[in-house]
Amino acid sequence: MEKLQNVHVLVVEDDFANLEMLRRFLLKFGAIVITACSGKEAINAVKSNPYIKLVLMDIRLPDMDGFATTQQIKTIHPQLPVIAQTAYAMENDRELCLENGCDDYLSKPIDIGILYQKINHYIYK
Repeated sequence: MEKLQNVHVLVVEDDFANLEMLRRFLLKFGAIVITACSGKEAINAVKSNPYIKLVLMDIRLPDMDGFATTQQIKTIHPQLPVIAQTAYAMENDRELCLENGCDDYLSKPIDIGILYQKINHYIYK
């Protein structure tokens, strides 16, 4: 498996425990982690950091949902991969995420092995 050495990853998550778990996982593999707790922070992070290579996007955010945030991010950087993550898994969530501009989808609780595979797929494809 590839390391994420110096790969800039934006984690958009308003739940501190989930944010910290993702941050620690990414740091363990050498990623440079940028965090945002709201859609507006995420959009500003993408505008100000051209080195971001991937976004992990929570769908439920306090100011604007992850779909609206993803759509705005995609207008700024259309090729930036966005992997949606949601705790409210419904049967059609994957399709809903893809329809709203996300490149992939993970349900919470996140399986770290699957997350690692998906990140590697988008970073090293």
